[in-house]
Amino acid sequence: MEQCDCLIVGSGPAGLGAAFHLTEHDPGINIIILDKEKVTSGGLRNDCKMNFTFPTGFPLEYWDRAGAEELFPEMFNHLHPEIMTTKNLSIYQRRAERLGVRLMEIRQAHYGTDGGIILIRELVEKLKSRGVNFSLQEEMVDIKKGSPVVITDTREITFRKLIIALGRRGFAFLQEIMDKLEIHYIDNIVDIGLRIETREENYPIVRDYYDPKFHFPDKVRTFCTNSRAAYVVKEKYSGRHGRDYFSVNGHAFSEKRKRSGLVNFAMLKTVGFTRPLASGQEFAEMLGQQAMLMGGGKPLMQRVGDFRLGKRSNGESFTGDLYNFEPSLKSCTPGDISLAVPGKIMRAIWKAMKMLDTITPGLLHPATIMYYPEIKLYANKPQFKDEYFQVRDNIYLIGDGAGTSRGITGAWASGIRAASGILKSL
Repeated sequence: MEQCDCLIVGSGPAGLGAAFHLTEHDPGINIIILDKEKVTSGGLRNDCKMNFTFPTGFPLEYWDRAGAEELFPEMFNHLHPEIMTTKNLSIYQRRAERLGVRLMEIRQAHYGTDGGIILIRELVEKLKSRGVNFSLQEEMVDIKKGSPVVITDTREITFRKLIIALGRRGFAFLQEIMDKLEIHYIDNIVDIGLRIETREENYPIVRDYYDPKFHFPDKVRTFCTNSRAAYVVKEKYSGRHGRDYFSVNGHAFSEKRKRSGLVNFAMLKTVGFTRPLASGQEFAEMLGQQAMLMGGGKPLMQRVGDFRLGKRSNGESFTGDLYNFEPSLKSCTPGDISLAVPGKIMRAIWKAMKMLDTITPGLLHPATIMYYPEIKLYANKPQFKDEYFQVRDNIYLIGDGAGTSRGITGAWASGIRAASGILKSL
């Protein structure tokens, strides 16, 4: 049976952040990092956009400004972000304020999907040189209750410390582990929305501010804006009961790549269930499955022009001179998203889109595409034993899947915090 001082499940920014902090302060520590994918995964590989302004990416129930910002220098030392410049923000902020909308000013860095891959290779090689053992295409399938043993699809590993550092796509599996270990948690919050795609000339703010973050009434916000060499993708999510579905997302390559002339970003509404307390995960699965049913196993897409006329989009909606660009994600089904999105959610998002079109005129061009669904699962909220995200003796849950972060910087920081707790106990 394999043995290690610290087993880290997940090779995204949370797991990497923990491994770097552990090896810096305990050079002889024996670490194994598992990942079921063929390559190291997580947000560093998908667009690699980083935010360095609190509280973006840091859930307020676990972080305060001082606690987050004191970790920024360590992150800068490993990630080497180049902070992007912004222009003319006061103009957009004044327009937003008149409508009761807030535009947040964030310090951002963007490697792009291609740049992120290069960064990951450098990080992995540094950790390997410190003796960290990476085991890719090896999946954790279970944990022995009452014993420090993780069961993978190929072996059993005994650990002194265990860090489960899963992203959003590990949301459901993490719940299975928490149920097995009898860890109390709630997951009553989920973000439901659309991925918007349009020409850069229809959303020119991205020329001044790469990822503008607008917060609208009714708990609607923009999220994950991509431009210059941008494209939309679909991601497969596995539900707890075998109900798989697709959620759309946005990526972009670095500025070294040829510009596409397109912009995409999410419009998300936060939905919370409190009376009665219900599962956001289950709700998201139901909506995702409904969209797959309507789309013949694919996400849906609809032009704004068709939506405003109250008719579905069809194949002809994606040709012709009125609809003056092709979708970057063509493997979607033209349809009527208003039949799939719950009415209250759609009304709140459409209202926010009209506000955004007032702030940055052009967004509601008839050619603009709305993709559905975009679902973000952040809200696993385990009952932690301490500030280091320990849930059982020697077991730590971190990253977006555990709700300790929302993005690369928050995830890396949660890895540092868990590692700090481990170092104290070792």
